[in-house]
Amino acid sequence: MRFEDRLDEAHLALLETIPAEMLDLSDVPTARATLAGRAEAMKEQAPEIPGVEIEDHHIPGPDGDPDVMVRVYTPSGVDAPMPGFLWIHGGGMVLGNVAMDDVKCKAAAASVGCVVASVEYRLAPENPHPAPVEDCFAGLQWFASNAGSLGVDPARIAIGGGSAGGGLAAALALLARDRGVDIIHQQLIFPMLDDRNITRSSHYVQHPKVWNRETNLAGWSALLGKPAGSEDVSPYAAPARADDLSGLAPAFIIVGDLDLFLDEDIEYAGRLAAAGVPTELHVMPGAVHGTSVLLPDHPVSKRWQAIEMGALKHALTGGG
Repeated sequence: MRFEDRLDEAHLALLETIPAEMLDLSDVPTARATLAGRAEAMKEQAPEIPGVEIEDHHIPGPDGDPDVMVRVYTPSGVDAPMPGFLWIHGGGMVLGNVAMDDVKCKAAAASVGCVVASVEYRLAPENPHPAPVEDCFAGLQWFASNAGSLGVDPARIAIGGGSAGGGLAAALALLARDRGVDIIHQQLIFPMLDDRNITRSSHYVQHPKVWNRETNLAGWSALLGKPAGSEDVSPYAAPARADDLSGLAPAFIIVGDLDLFLDEDIEYAGRLAAAGVPTELHVMPGAVHGTSVLLPDHPVSKRWQAIEMGALKHALTGGG
């Protein structure tokens, strides 16, 4: 059955509203501006989330590189140290910014009761690998080193991200393990993990109004500075390339069954579990890439959001 034939009316209507320019990576500046405009419009329509303070910090970047902006979201009026959650935005490695996830980060801070730090990492193609993941690692190091002044319990720090941010979070989990930085959880939301694009789902999703095979190959090639699927790709760029997944932080992965990342995410979850990493996997029927963000009032999105926030709360506080 064709991809389009499996979409419900709400998704079909959504796709009609997606500007073609937003996913046209032949013109990255226009795609960035289009996505930023749409994200800002969605943010203006979202309900207010009171009781969360926001502060931007400019921290030292990797050696010899520019400073990195980290936006911190802190629940108001809490004196005891709280768990911390480092979040990484999506955008196919070439698009997006911290601001587009303000609502999500405020909601996580308020509902889970944690301090959220969101990293403004450098984007490809201007800044190919390893710049994005090294910026994220700089953010994690700063978050952990300054936990006390930020009101964070350094023994309860998790990382996570969506789409490209999910892939960067998975890569960051590998870096944290290999460089001796402790994290307790990795929250991977429809993560972008494998540059090879050889799975069934990576071929199946080619609709121009969702993140599709063409845009995915372009995003990976921009990050790598060479064609996606090339030899000698670092697992810190494409985590699915990692040979050893043992010793990683417990993982939560959620993906829609109409997402081109479906198969690679399922495979990665299975490999994590086989390596002895506690792993929770959810496949949401009828969801495309970004359903939970683009259609927040859809029934599948409400289930998704409850599962996602429940998993984060359980990981950070033991609550469900």
